[in-house]
Amino acid sequence: MMEVSVKIPCVYMLASRRNGTLYIGVTSDVVQRVWQHRNDLVGGFTKQYGVHRLVWYEVHETMESAIVREKALKKWNRAWKVRLIEEGNPDWVDLYEEVAR
Repeated sequence: MMEVSVKIPCVYMLASRRNGTLYIGVTSDVVQRVWQHRNDLVGGFTKQYGVHRLVWYEVHETMESAIVREKALKKWNRAWKVRLIEEGNPDWVDLYEEVAR
């Protein structure tokens, strides 16, 4: 039987630690993408700065809307990003296990 992969557009934020370095990304498979970041399979920023903790994510209807949101969030100042994280995740808990279920 063939495995069916469900694509769910998602914007996500990773952090190196509480109030640490932040990274914003967009993907159609948040579980796979965060796993890649956590295992340093994605070169560049997240690997260089050890940004592996999933602290916020948002599901979208379409990839287009997710990309628009990602671009907007990247223009936000840091205080707004921290506030967004802390509204839903005040302790900056790693949400990877929650999405990987």
